[in-house]
Amino acid sequence: MATGFYKVPKAVNEAVKSYASGTQERKDLLDTYKKMYNEQVDIPFYIGGKEYRTGKTIDIHPPHDHKHTVGKYHTAEKEHLELAITEAIKARKKWAATSWEHRAAIFLKAAELLAGPFRNKMNAATMIAQSKNVMQAEIDAACELIDFFRFNVEFMTEIYNNQPQSSPGIWNRMEYRPLEGFVYAITPFNFTSIAGNLPAAPALMGNVVIWKPARSQVYSANVIMEIFKAAGLPDGVINMVTGNSSMITDVILNNAEFSGVHFTGSTPVFNSFWETIGKNMNNYKSYPRIVGETGGKDFIWAHPSANAQEIATAISRGAFEYQGQKCSAASRAYLPKSLWGAIKKAVLKDVNSFKMGSPEDTSNFINAVIDDRAFTKLSGYIDQAKKDADAEIIVGGGYDDSVGYFIEPTIIVTTNPQYKTMCTELFGPIITIFIYEDDQWEEILDVLDNTSEYALTGAIFSGDRYVIDIATDKLENAAGNFYINDKPTGAVVGQQPFGGARGSGTNDKAGSVWNLLRWVSNRTIKETFVPPTDYRYPFLEE
Repeated sequence: MATGFYKVPKAVNEAVKSYASGTQERKDLLDTYKKMYNEQVDIPFYIGGKEYRTGKTIDIHPPHDHKHTVGKYHTAEKEHLELAITEAIKARKKWAATSWEHRAAIFLKAAELLAGPFRNKMNAATMIAQSKNVMQAEIDAACELIDFFRFNVEFMTEIYNNQPQSSPGIWNRMEYRPLEGFVYAITPFNFTSIAGNLPAAPALMGNVVIWKPARSQVYSANVIMEIFKAAGLPDGVINMVTGNSSMITDVILNNAEFSGVHFTGSTPVFNSFWETIGKNMNNYKSYPRIVGETGGKDFIWAHPSANAQEIATAISRGAFEYQGQKCSAASRAYLPKSLWGAIKKAVLKDVNSFKMGSPEDTSNFINAVIDDRAFTKLSGYIDQAKKDADAEIIVGGGYDDSVGYFIEPTIIVTTNPQYKTMCTELFGPIITIFIYEDDQWEEILDVLDNTSEYALTGAIFSGDRYVIDIATDKLENAAGNFYINDKPTGAVVGQQPFGGARGSGTNDKAGSVWNLLRWVSNRTIKETFVPPTDYRYPFLEE
């Protein structure tokens, strides 16, 4: 029982380690990578705190060396999903009644465990199974997930502190209850931090969760479960299941106790969830919360007053870090003709200097795309661009899957602002550029705004404040995370709450009070100290 108004430790963003040549941190991480790379892990799924191994397994292969195996994970059947729901609901009674400071302490401890003894293991797992280089793993799997744990605790206290006014003789209070039932968390391959945050955020607010990680992220998801266990998260609060996505989703969305979905993934899949939930509304105890961050076709737009070198760097980093497999990655650009020569020279110099290969070699800026499906899709768009008269590949265009799923960083220049790769989400190291006449800069803003169904991230570059003002207004609905003179990637928890609208999701801003508010059901309590004893009001007097 709480006996004080407790202040949680002030949330501060985790410092990013450099892993510079000769540092101990670099040696320790690479030693962990090598050790894990040469081991075989046998990953169960977790229900009610117990480990389940069905014998029906899927092998885990690093994308940059797909003939190598680092382990396997077991897959669940329908009866396991039904058991997971039962165990989650059983755990809910005690967890929902747990005082907030004890829930906070668990996730604050998880942050410290990840910052310390689990850091190398988490980063190495992300490097191995998701083919992230040292820096991309560090800013994601370590720093951002640590930030989610710490800042969410602080945001939770801000929510609880938001209380109604009271009149004389009356005390008004607001309870922030967890949802009635369980939450379904579905997480993507590309960010280990998202994989940890989507089940953790509802759990922090007192909910119980059934979590299905992406099949290509199970390796690092297992480390997240190890951290939750080491932090003291009670059994059954977060249940991690793996297996056939359709089967798992079908069982969960048809259960009366389903109370919400926390999703990051493709727009079509999220749309299908929304449709199924709508059809099942009469079966649920309450209206489920539907929270999702989905696709993106993120842009860079530049005005003639912008700096060419800054734009080139934004393209090199924004389009090609982590092989363009970020929800926020720049995949289309609109550049003025007067700057194109200088931008082109600078960006070609950058791309031609990129090294590509295994994350174990820290000099590699580019690693592999996630799997054979991504490789086939991306190489197909590259092949088509080589044939099309209104497209030209000015750098890259090569690919090779003999060892790993490697796609060269590729820049397509098109004369058609509606060219296929200007409109379609590719999720790979490909950016398409349209060159416009300088005096058409305002008209191109309208083209940009109307080209894509998505509205996740976008960046504008200009040295003219009036132009910045115009572009910011015109593109008001084009991006949920909007950048001025910066690349459209790299949102930091506590600094740039992340999420988009239109076809990019519900814009509930992961890593903020707005996201956490989706996982509570408010109860207003009014207590009157001296209740009236006569029904008559003064206006009734004759």
